Amino acid sequence: MKIAAVSYLNTAPLIQGLDAWNDATILRAVPSQIATMILNNQADIGLASIIDYAHASTHQDPLVLIPAGMIGCDGPTLTVKLISSVPINQITTVHADTDSHTSIALCDLILQKQHTIKATFINHDFRNPQTPSTPPQTLLVIGDKVVTNTPSPKLYPHQIDLGQAWHNLTSLPFVYATWMCKHSAITNPESRVNIIAAAHVLERTMLKNQTRIDWIIANCATPAGWPTDLAKEYLGQLLRFKVDNRAKQAVQTFLTMTADLNITPQVHPNWLDLSQTPTLA
Repeated sequence: MKIAAVSYLNTAPLIQGLDAWNDATILRAVPSQIATMILNNQADIGLASIIDYAHASTHQDPLVLIPAGMIGCDGPTLTVKLISSVPINQITTVHADTDSHTSIALCDLILQKQHTIKATFINHDFRNPQTPSTPPQTLLVIGDKVVTNTPSPKLYPHQIDLGQAWHNLTSLPFVYATWMCKHSAITNPESRVNIIAAAHVLERTMLKNQTRIDWIIANCATPAGWPTDLAKEYLGQLLRFKVDNRAKQAVQTFLTMTADLNITPQVHPNWLDLSQTPTLA
């Protein structure tokens, strides 16, 4: 079983311990690459962006959502921020982190719905930034770099935490990513058994890691430059990892709203039923 996942701190509660799984190979990638890896058979299961699920709905073999764990929030996210040197109502262009397609779509939605702004989004690679003559006025920054390498608030005093903005708009949590696989993998009886069994391993891993957040912080957050107290608040209070009914409602609401804004095609979330409990074939 090939499992594709992200190496941000926020994925540690989902993937820590999986390297010891003898029946799986863990592949590291940024969020924006994982859906393509699944569609191209480079991965059997991946922790992929919700917006990529919507775009893959037009594929001949679309994706299926697996409710074995997610990256979400129910209020502020901390690591998904729009920062601007000009007031929000003056934003026209957003230089957007290329790591996450879902964050770009969420930012577009929030600007349109809450601020009646239809901004232009320009890809901005924070890993290999080109030094412009003047810094971009507005940036969408995601991941650990928001904490460890974000531009100074003095340069960008106007900020929106997009998780909080979504909660203010809908009173729902927000789901950035969840485990996914190809539809054909669950229609084939043999591979379906393996996918469901793997999903149960992923869910058990997530539940176990909830009980050892302090260990994860010591081994993952501190070496990455996160202050211990902030990492504890982030992983222990702000983020959500379990897919419940409110999370599923949030995914449906987000995809409906992005379709209404012509950001994505219209698609209904197709969740894998994990009520079966087979063992790995």
